[in-house]
Amino acid sequence: MGITVSPLTRIISLSGFLALGFLLVILSCALFHNYYPLFDILLFLAAPVPNALFSKRNFDSSDFMSDASGGVEDVGYFFTGLLVTSGLALPTVLYHCQLINHYSCIMSTLGGVIIYLSIVVFSWFFNAGWDDEEDGMFGY
Repeated sequence: MGITVSPLTRIISLSGFLALGFLLVILSCALFHNYYPLFDILLFLAAPVPNALFSKRNFDSSDFMSDASGGVEDVGYFFTGLLVTSGLALPTVLYHCQLINHYSCIMSTLGGVIIYLSIVVFSWFFNAGWDDEEDGMFGY
């Protein structure tokens, strides 16, 4: 009874959200003639990389840490959280230092969150085992 959505519709809608996020960040720079918020894009684009690198599926036979503790996967979660938190805090710090104004801060933060969420949702939709019950945090 559920509505099935074709992969092409998913790609088009997610790329639209991604374009909206980039538009907000670029407009936060161009409208106010200050290009410091572009660093926010780098942080949000790099945020899903640690989860992809340190996911449990890539390190099934890892001797680095025991599988019972899930240490390698936790390292990926830690670095992802660090990058997302840094991406959220960077526009606020730039605003506090009076390098950008509050409109630019809001637009950059909102655009960065949309960029990160569209990447996470894209990887969640097109993950090979997304029907599994053992999906990790953020769909990885």
